Amino acid sequence: MRRGLKTSLVTATGAALLLSASACGGKKADAGGDGDGGGKKTLKIGLAFDIGGRGDQSFNDSAAAGLDKVKKDLNVQTEEISAKPDEPDSDKESRLRLLANKGYNPVIGVGFAYTSSLVKVAKDFPNTKFLVVDADQCKVEGANVSGACFAEEQGSYLVGAAAALKSKSGKIGFIGGVNVPLITKFFAGYQAGAKQVKPGIKILPAKYLTQPPNFNGFKDTGLGNEAAKGQLDEGADVIYHAAGGAGIGVIKTVGAAGKWAIGVDSDQYNQPAVAGVKDHILTSMVKHVDVAVYDFVESVANGSVKAGTKQYDLSNDGIGYAPTGGHVDDIKAKLDELKAKIVSGEIKVPTKA
Repeated sequence: MRRGLKTSLVTATGAALLLSASACGGKKADAGGDGDGGGKKTLKIGLAFDIGGRGDQSFNDSAAAGLDKVKKDLNVQTEEISAKPDEPDSDKESRLRLLANKGYNPVIGVGFAYTSSLVKVAKDFPNTKFLVVDADQCKVEGANVSGACFAEEQGSYLVGAAAALKSKSGKIGFIGGVNVPLITKFFAGYQAGAKQVKPGIKILPAKYLTQPPNFNGFKDTGLGNEAAKGQLDEGADVIYHAAGGAGIGVIKTVGAAGKWAIGVDSDQYNQPAVAGVKDHILTSMVKHVDVAVYDFVESVANGSVKAGTKQYDLSNDGIGYAPTGGHVDDIKAKLDELKAKIVSGEIKVPTKA
């Protein structure tokens, strides 16, 4: 784990060109040549984003930041494609297969929804290395398949503690994008951390924007806005979202009401989409997808890549919380004490509420 990398990676924004292949309906990034003139071999990286794609200022952008760091440090050619709302698994399979057929190696699927499709496609391309970020149930199969897993519940425990310590109304809320096991882990940790530091805190029932197979809850900012209004009306003065791009609507609504919002995946304090309300972002639960992407590509480049899953958690700083803005400075000692207890095993963070 490279500690300097985490602070240097900057969330990538901006549009990319639409890929011509109609089966994929995604985006294409810049492409380099076959070499750099110095005899170095070009590594061709294909990356398939989850719904929202590059520019969601959350989960996908964290992956994009890792890819952008790779572009600076290694001789690479890249292509990016994004998922579409409510698409079937066959579309994900086609997207991954397209990249592999075009000679991209490695191929990366960003998001748990790619897991089954990626494992299936990998069997047909044994010489191509594959990574799925947020591997479903933290399980992958195949000698050429790697998975990056995250202890989201651990980071959520810390921001839950922060929410309870900062709440003045005694009520806090949580908004998840889609009601799937991965997102319920966020709520489980959040609730446990809040109760640890303030047993009497009132935690509103978790609000999930959509139910599978509808994954628009990770993209639709309007849904985030309405859900935030509902929890504010119930008296919550701190609301944590785990809703990807839809969380921008949560943050804007909470900030406009003068209450505290807690971001997710990336450090959302300095993101352009929420610049007008950034002083109401208490903290963010940071999930270093950027580091996972970088680690994997680097391991492919130097020949050290291993199949199976790798866990990112508080012990290796793959998960954490953002102090940007200084709003948690007064409780940082307490949060770091809780972190140390989680790392040591003294505190066991639940994965189910």
